[in-house]
Amino acid sequence: MMASSAMVTANQLIIMAELKLFRTWSSRFALRVVWALDLKGIQYDTIFEDLSNKSSLLLQYNPIYKKVPVLVHNGKPLLESLVILEYIDETWKQTPLLPEDPSERATARFWAKFGDDKVLPSIWNVFIKQGKDQEEAIVTAQENLGFVERQLTGKKFFNGETIGLVDLAFGWLANLLSVWEEVCGATLIDHEKFPLLLEWIQNFADAPIIKESWPPRDKLITKYQAHHEVYTSKEAPK
Repeated sequence: MMASSAMVTANQLIIMAELKLFRTWSSRFALRVVWALDLKGIQYDTIFEDLSNKSSLLLQYNPIYKKVPVLVHNGKPLLESLVILEYIDETWKQTPLLPEDPSERATARFWAKFGDDKVLPSIWNVFIKQGKDQEEAIVTAQENLGFVERQLTGKKFFNGETIGLVDLAFGWLANLLSVWEEVCGATLIDHEKFPLLLEWIQNFADAPIIKESWPPRDKLITKYQAHHEVYTSKEAPK
């Protein structure tokens, strides 16, 4: 009985530990952490940062990159969203984000990294280009999206029937892609080429915990219109 009591006390200490998330209102990377914590039912404090006037705490906790997200657990900072997701999953075991099988876990990590290293930059390149350069960027982006599409064959989510780490890593697709398409006037995903991705986007976006965390769309449109104007003005012939 004493061992059981000690175990409960340890778990309670983990649950009650001080947990703070430094984020911005629109950061797609910080949203991953918000979703993971909410899916697991973990309480935490949120500190919203203005990246044009970064707080001394953010600079203290992340002196190398000076960016969000930063998760601070009992005074110890965790950096980089995918690293933070794995830390959360290892620390709080309920609602696992990664499969138990080591091979499947490695595969999930690969696709999460593929999203950040290949998919996201290629889609951003579409957003900031014009004319022929944008057409070429669309080809590259759709090629990358084709690899992602095939991972959803026979699945509701990348993780199977429940949301997992890869779903959280690609979560920005369910929100920002349509914003970027609207702002730059390009269409990357349609029902003919990417039926599984479109179905996943709907399933992911409709999940209650995901839905309640979306940033306001009108504010995102305004933000990225300003970004688009800056980038396209650089591209315009002098």
